[in-house]
Amino acid sequence: MTTDASHCPTPLARIGEVAYLEVVTVNATGAFLAWGQPKDLLLPFGEQRFRPDVGKRVLVMIYQDQQGRPVASQRLDRFIVDVAEGLAAGDEVTLITEDRTDLGVKAVVNHRYWGLLYHDDLPRALRRGQRLTGYVKRVRDDGRLDLSLLPPGAAKLDVVGESVLKALRESGGYLALADKSPAAEIKARLGVSKSAFKQAIGRLYKRRLIVIEDGGIRLVPGSREGH
Repeated sequence: MTTDASHCPTPLARIGEVAYLEVVTVNATGAFLAWGQPKDLLLPFGEQRFRPDVGKRVLVMIYQDQQGRPVASQRLDRFIVDVAEGLAAGDEVTLITEDRTDLGVKAVVNHRYWGLLYHDDLPRALRRGQRLTGYVKRVRDDGRLDLSLLPPGAAKLDVVGESVLKALRESGGYLALADKSPAAEIKARLGVSKSAFKQAIGRLYKRRLIVIEDGGIRLVPGSREGH
């Protein structure tokens, strides 16, 4: 799977990293990728999962071949492993999204491990090759990683609260969402779970930034420009 690269800047990529790079040339040697260096990066035929087209992007690992030259590989499973070491729940990590699965979006964690962002935890649709800051939600018994785009604990509720305030300001100070709103409606409007929404508006209410009404929430006058 590739996407058009016409509106994406060329990243500065390094050996040992996973990157989503534009194909600039295809010839008898292989494909060549722009990677922010003077000389384009070779993606040999033997490291390709499919024949890429010029102008598209491919997700690759950058590594050194036996001659010490930087090359790219689409065969990520040779470099990325399922069992993570040295990470714990709550740790901040770098994520690069790969493919969708039935459960969520598979992502590369810190250029080394596979992890999963569950559909229910995604505040928005993700594109392949996006580089994001994420968090380890859980290290499973088998060593695999469950991921989140929101920080753990109170910090998560602060992020959700900021999203609620932003939505209130954009809608003129009132949102028809409250404790009894369907979870699907809250998720569609704000991209968060009903539980996180209820906890966040409780915190906003205690800070006297919103009023909770029967059918929705209202921004307190005077709090529209600040918190």
